Amino acid sequence: MSQHISFVQREELKNKPSSDALGFGVHYTDHMFVMDYEEEQGWHDPRIIPYGPLTMDPAAMVFHYGQAIFEGLKAYTTPDGTVQLFRPDRNMKRFNQSCERLHIPTIDEDFLLNAIQQLLLKEKDWIPTEEGTSLYIRPYVFATEPFIGVRPSKQYKLLVILSPVGSYYGDQLSPVPIYVEEKYIRASVGGVGEVKTAGNYAASMKAQKEAEAKGYSQILWLDSKENKYVEEVGSMNIFFKINGEVVTPELSGSILNGVTRNSVIELLNYWGIPVREEKISIQEIFDAHARGELEEVFGAGTAVVISPVGELTWKDQTIQVNDKNIGPLSQRLYDTITGIQFGKTEDEFNWTVQVDEVRV
Repeated sequence: MSQHISFVQREELKNKPSSDALGFGVHYTDHMFVMDYEEEQGWHDPRIIPYGPLTMDPAAMVFHYGQAIFEGLKAYTTPDGTVQLFRPDRNMKRFNQSCERLHIPTIDEDFLLNAIQQLLLKEKDWIPTEEGTSLYIRPYVFATEPFIGVRPSKQYKLLVILSPVGSYYGDQLSPVPIYVEEKYIRASVGGVGEVKTAGNYAASMKAQKEAEAKGYSQILWLDSKENKYVEEVGSMNIFFKINGEVVTPELSGSILNGVTRNSVIELLNYWGIPVREEKISIQEIFDAHARGELEEVFGAGTAVVISPVGELTWKDQTIQVNDKNIGPLSQRLYDTITGIQFGKTEDEFNWTVQVDEVRV
């Protein structure tokens, strides 16, 4: 795919937020990438245009049948001003896997990555340089055909928007309390839990709000069949360090194959720390704590990077992990991954991709 990407300059540029007021997903840059799909033409008319509202037909199929998928990655500024991406090839591959599962036409992965880089070139002044900040990149696709009837749409729109961000949880490495959900189910094997589709997140919101009302930051989901095996947290994959070994739920078809999750596993193998991907029950976690063997619990995801868990509540039982302090392995993983992302640590794995000609 070698279509030319057109560009329309925004007439009046926005005021950029200060680094201490970024938050996460609050501010958006001056431009966005847009591309359309029609059955007769395929993907066409790629363009970078001013960020702004979309005009949608009330019968657009996304409103009625939920054909929508997305990805999330970040652009980071290194000490010498270079801008780089972290394992973007895996995001592009997963983007298409999500498309395939929802019967959305796939996109040329190299073309999409190039479009993202061109957008970054246009928006380089928006890439923050302060410690711990980055530019969040959100590619997404949704059905636009105006039709009431249950079938795949014949028309779609692909967009990429950018948002300068700070840390996801505020105090990034402060251990979070997590509630183990028993009443609601996130996903089941054979469903769409392993892809990034909008409906997965919509279905989790009631449980999330109920947990927040009880004072918990996130939910830990259990499996749909037996309601006892750990799956993932709403915004991240989950890891447990038990008696010197790290365990994370295996990819069963209902768990997202996280880019940061994979990076953690590769790092642990590289460091010689035992790590297993397997089914693990919530009862095993609480039993390990009772034996004094539960050393650390942490989440991993693009938004949070590494998020230590300080407390777990299940069946009215609450346990504290590592006295609600970040553990040494969680800290090491965080320092290593962010060090590679921000160019402060040597990238021995060839995980980073420099964005050509971008200097800030």
